[in-house]
Amino acid sequence: MALPRVRFAPSPTGDLHIGGVRTALFNYLFARNQDGVFVLRIEDTDEQRSTDESTKIILYALKWLGLEWDEGPSKEVEKYAPYFQMKRKEAGIYQKYIDELLQKGLAYKCFCSPEEVEEMRKEAQKKKLPPKYDRRCSHLTPQQIKEKEDQGLKPVIRFKIPQGQKVVWDDLIRGHIEFENDVLDDFVIAKANGVPTYNFACVVDDRLQEISHVIRGDDHISNTPKQLLIYDALNWPRPQLAHTAMILGPDGARLSKRHGHTSVLEYQKEGYLPEALLNYLALLGWSTTDSQQIFTLPELIEKFSLSQCGSSPSTFDPVKLLWLNGEKIRSKTNGEIYDLFLVWLKQTNQENLIDGWDRQILKKAIELEHDKIKLLKDIPTLVDFFFKPCIYEDEAVQKVFKKNLESAKLVLAKSAKNLENVEFSAEALENYARDFAKENNLSNGKVFHPLRVAASGRTQGPSLFHLMELLGRKEVIARINTALEKFFS
Repeated sequence: MALPRVRFAPSPTGDLHIGGVRTALFNYLFARNQDGVFVLRIEDTDEQRSTDESTKIILYALKWLGLEWDEGPSKEVEKYAPYFQMKRKEAGIYQKYIDELLQKGLAYKCFCSPEEVEEMRKEAQKKKLPPKYDRRCSHLTPQQIKEKEDQGLKPVIRFKIPQGQKVVWDDLIRGHIEFENDVLDDFVIAKANGVPTYNFACVVDDRLQEISHVIRGDDHISNTPKQLLIYDALNWPRPQLAHTAMILGPDGARLSKRHGHTSVLEYQKEGYLPEALLNYLALLGWSTTDSQQIFTLPELIEKFSLSQCGSSPSTFDPVKLLWLNGEKIRSKTNGEIYDLFLVWLKQTNQENLIDGWDRQILKKAIELEHDKIKLLKDIPTLVDFFFKPCIYEDEAVQKVFKKNLESAKLVLAKSAKNLENVEFSAEALENYARDFAKENNLSNGKVFHPLRVAASGRTQGPSLFHLMELLGRKEVIARINTALEKFFS
């Protein structure tokens, strides 16, 4: 039996969005689980909107996510190439089958203008009929067609829908589906300039590239009957079809830009890990019997099956994605997080954020804040006080210094001198602070908090005494003296 072949076929008309990533992921997981082939095809027949820049973005995003294709751009197999539809059009691949349908009387030339077609649809609506093209050009004689062409008119090619029949298929996710042919329009399969339309080109490509399973979003269900009619008209076996459920925003509407980020590269810029994004998207429309939530990519490949995909819409929850990303980060070693952070800075052209920072101190600072990192972009904000002069938060100054003016001044003034003679390890510093509190009849908080704000400018942060140890004696004492001069003189 031949190995399964699946494809992800984006249109390069913009960034790669979340819905597209989920489609690519399900195809990738199915192919890997079945030892099949994952094909990437670029459907660039929208000449007005397709750009080379969008193609580059799509290829880059898939590589960043780790969804490497087996065949496609830069991985061409001669039997199935090329993998760009416009290149396939230039090679005459589609015209052969358009001509076949015309010769069989299963397609026809249509010379009606878009305005005329729109008027026909309006008239049909007035009569409470399906808003369709009225097929007038299907009755043209060869002589009439020649006359129109001699006038310089360029026809589109329409597929002639068989009337009084149904298109029926058993979807691998949604089960039995039927469409009445009579509600379908005689759709255009080739534009006047000879460029094939989506519904025609993707059928020809799927057949010639031997795609066995078409896994895509349920927004394509309305296209499916048209495509299956083309398979049947050309006497081609149909692929197996699986339509995944749509992704909704938190408000129940289809996911869109108004719900936040939709482009996958916006998530890269935010500092999400590819593995977290893939893990989360896998859960939108698929689940295991034990409701496992956290997966590695190999685990997803091992456990994925179309039979576990649901037909109900899934809600995209940014809060859960953020939680999952934090879990993935916490599962990494400190060294791994450091390496991921440096790669992220380079990928997002933000290496200037750590200009002049001591890399060894940065490694240790990341270690101190390990459990608080939810996104890679959090790291500079969490640790920048180790490398820059203190910026004192107003709330910290009011809450810790101003409200406890006398005790805070006592702690800082004496500590500026005492710390000259304390071993600068976290353990020794903690012992010093606790002893100081006892000797001066203060609570631990009345000692710890002023030291923290003086050293970092903040009330929140890593373990105080590890923070002080990493800053070092000279820097800590200098910061305490700065705080004394700024707020207590």
